Amino acid sequence: MAALGGLKISLVGLPQLSCSKFPSELSGGMRKRAALARALSLDPQIVFLDEPTAGLDPIGAAAYDDLIGELQQALGLTVFMVTHDLDSLYAICDRIAVLAEKRVLVEGPIEDMTKVDHPWVQEYFTGPRARAAQQKGQDR
Repeated sequence: MAALGGLKISLVGLPQLSCSKFPSELSGGMRKRAALARALSLDPQIVFLDEPTAGLDPIGAAAYDDLIGELQQALGLTVFMVTHDLDSLYAICDRIAVLAEKRVLVEGPIEDMTKVDHPWVQEYFTGPRARAAQQKGQDR
């Protein structure tokens, strides 16, 4: 294994033994981390993530959110993420855009979303799941 590959594997929290495994031998969370290591091998300034926590259990999703936040800070990454996961939004996003009705309804800091006068945006960002996600984000 090349030194660069080993470095990126360790950056995403995978054991070096995972390098010799096939994707089918890795858990879902390990596959997501391996894909992230592969993307980071090019030393990008921007990383695009599409539903990064989909399919992960709540513990694995929180760990992945923490990893993304740590990598953002350590590597100076800009992360562009598409997600419906409110926990992820509150944990790692500083600006969001809400897409609905075939357009961007609103964009800005997540704190501003509760002030938007749109029924769907209000329900999404003030409903019970949003309140729980906001509390989790504050506890981190």
